[in-house]
Amino acid sequence: MLEIILKLVAVAAAFAVLPLIVGQVEHKAMAHMQGRLGPMYAGGFHGWAQLIADGVKFAQKEDVIPRAADRRVFKLAPAVALVPYLLVLLVIPVGPDGQVALDLGIGVFFALAVMGVGVIGAIMAGWASANKYSLLGGMRVAAQLMSYELPMVFAASSVAMAAGTLSLSGIVEEWRWWWLPWQAVGAVVFFVAGLAELRRPPFDMPIADSEIIFGPYTEYGGLRFALFILAEYAGIVVLCALTTVLFLGGWKGPFLDAELGWLWTLLKVFALSFVVIWLRVSYPRLREDQLQKLAWAWLVPLSLAQLALTGVLRVALA
Repeated sequence: MLEIILKLVAVAAAFAVLPLIVGQVEHKAMAHMQGRLGPMYAGGFHGWAQLIADGVKFAQKEDVIPRAADRRVFKLAPAVALVPYLLVLLVIPVGPDGQVALDLGIGVFFALAVMGVGVIGAIMAGWASANKYSLLGGMRVAAQLMSYELPMVFAASSVAMAAGTLSLSGIVEEWRWWWLPWQAVGAVVFFVAGLAELRRPPFDMPIADSEIIFGPYTEYGGLRFALFILAEYAGIVVLCALTTVLFLGGWKGPFLDAELGWLWTLLKVFALSFVVIWLRVSYPRLREDQLQKLAWAWLVPLSLAQLALTGVLRVALA
């Protein structure tokens, strides 16, 4: 019982801290890459207090609910968007020898299914706001989810087939260095599809503030809005952690896997998180038709090709 409690506390602590670190890194990386001066001043040295200032700003804002909104769904949506990512962290192994809160035999499909639930929070927000701009944003979220869930599942299935197990811990244990070129296409497809599900640039059409206000979050303010932003950063952590476990060997590093496995996992997660931020800074937003074409004309065929290649090699090597 004590071991279970300690694991749950560790997961809760990681869920509370890691998204905030990613948010702080995004402030600084974007400030350097785009010459933004604002985030470099709060608190003095290198703008260390920018994240605290943002939190105080959100806490001070008035919590307003539109008169025509569905109040229950409107209030519930931020929690539905945030909590699923906490559940996914329960099944992600950070190191060998049971360093995971819950080692499920179907960990891959559990993680992908629960991540899909998180997207429903944005759809609920758009529907409940009684605002046509919010509803349009929610519809775009739904269309994006349907398009990018398929290649994401195919890419993850390819790794599960190669490892012969659906357990995330089992996949890391079976992983070998030569999987990097073998599963490279699947890794790119999985990562890109994950970014699209999180609605991160250049896949942020549902919340494109220059086109449809702020998508499904238009009517939100204060701490409820902050929860949606926190859910985005939590989603980045979860996506990078899953990519690390499935395609980059998880806790396996160049040396001392057993002793430093958790460190290798964190280094890979933060490296991928930086790539997510880099893509946001570097690429313009896709149009809606371009976003859908990328999914159906490129990612789905590539993920199917990766799945077929894995099946052929598994039979040949058996």
